[in-house]
Amino acid sequence: MERLKGLKCRECGRHYPSSPIHVCEFCFGPLEVDYDYEAIASQISRAKIEAGPPSIWRYAPLLPLNIPEGETPVGQAVGFTPMLRARNLAEELGVKELWVKNDSVCHPTWSFKDRVVAVAIGKAKEFGFDTVACASTGNLANSVAAHSAEARLKSYIFIPADLERGKVITTLIYAPTLVAVEGTYDEVNRLCAEVGDKYRWAFVNINIRPYYAEGSKTYGYEIAEQLGWRAPAHVVVPCAGGSLITKIAKAFNEFRLLKLIPEGETKMYAAQALGCGPIVTMIKKDTDVLVPVRPNTIAKSLAIGNPADGYYAYRAAKDSGGYGEHAEDEEIIEGMQLLARTEGIFTETAGGVTVAATKKLIDSGRIPRNEPIVICITGNGLKTPDVFYDRLSVDVTIRPSLQVFDQALADLKSKAAG
Repeated sequence: MERLKGLKCRECGRHYPSSPIHVCEFCFGPLEVDYDYEAIASQISRAKIEAGPPSIWRYAPLLPLNIPEGETPVGQAVGFTPMLRARNLAEELGVKELWVKNDSVCHPTWSFKDRVVAVAIGKAKEFGFDTVACASTGNLANSVAAHSAEARLKSYIFIPADLERGKVITTLIYAPTLVAVEGTYDEVNRLCAEVGDKYRWAFVNINIRPYYAEGSKTYGYEIAEQLGWRAPAHVVVPCAGGSLITKIAKAFNEFRLLKLIPEGETKMYAAQALGCGPIVTMIKKDTDVLVPVRPNTIAKSLAIGNPADGYYAYRAAKDSGGYGEHAEDEEIIEGMQLLARTEGIFTETAGGVTVAATKKLIDSGRIPRNEPIVICITGNGLKTPDVFYDRLSVDVTIRPSLQVFDQALADLKSKAAG
C-alpha cells in the first residue's frame, strides 16, 4: 500500500501530486505532504523503529522519501542525538524534571538543520535536480553545503552579508557557491524566490519546502522515543521561520495516531529574541495577524522578521495550551552561560534564547515546576563564539614555574574570597 498520497493545501485542503511546488495555486496556502496513515500503520511499530539505524532513517515510513531497498540515503548519520536529563539545570531553575534535546551535536554540521536538509536533498535527487540552493541565516547554509557535497550536487547558497564569520567559514569548507547579499534574511529570501522562478534549482526552503519541513518531525519522534515512548508535558522551542515547533507537535500527534505513544497533551512554547520575536508577539497579543519586524538581535540564526510559518507556530502554541516568551540579548548571553555552566553544553545564541525563555516561563508560572519539561537546543556554540570575545578572558597568565603558580593561585583565592 502506498504511504504517500502527494501534497495537500494546509488551508483549503486541495490535493496535488508529489512535485517540487510549495504553494496552492487556488488559495496560495502552503502545501504539506499528505500521508496514508493506514498504510504506514502496517509498516511501523516500536520494535521496528528500535531495530532501525541510529539516525533519522529509523522513522523512514513517516518521511516523504522513496528509498530503494539496500540504498543508503544522503545524510546517513543525521539525527538520534542525545536526550539528556538536565539535573543541574533543573536545580538552578527550580523544577523537578528537565530534559535537553541536544542537536548541537547533530551530524554533520552540528545543528537540527541537518535533519531537514537530509530529507530535502534526498527529495531533490528523486525529482532529478542537479543543483540545490537555499536562503539561510547560517545553520541551513552549513547543512546544504555539506549534504550537497555528499550527494554530488551543485549548490548555491544565499546569506545576509553580515552573518557570523564562523558560519561563513563552516559553509565555505564544503565548496558551494556562496552568495553574500547586503540585506536582511527576509530580503535574501525574496531574492531567492525570484531566482527560483528563473532557474530550475531545488531551493530546499522554497520549492522543496513541504518535504524539507518533514525532516523536523524526527526531532519530535526522538523526544518521545528517548523518553520511553511518551511525550513530555511541556516543550520549549526556538522559533525562526516557525516550522520546527509545528513539526514537533505534528510528530507527537502522528505517534499518538499510530498508537506508538499514549493519548495526552503536550503544551508547546515558542522562544524568540526580543529583537526579532514576531511569533511570540502574536502569542502574547493573542492575534493571528503577524506583523513583520526588522531584526535587531545577536541571535542571528533566529533573525527572520517575516516567518513563513509564523501563523502555524502561533496556532501550535495556542491550540496546545502553551505560550511564548521573548529574551533580551543580555538574557540570551546569560542563558548560554547557564547551560554551559550547569550541563557542559555550549549552545549557539538560539539555545541561549531557549534557556532564557524557559526560565522566564517557569518564573512566571506559565510552566509548572513539577511536570516534565523538554527544551530544544538546536545548534552548536562553536559556530557563534563572537558574542563572547569581549566578555570572556583567561583568569591569569603566568611563567612556567610552580612557585609563580602557587602565588597566582593564592591571589585568585584571595580575589574570590572578596
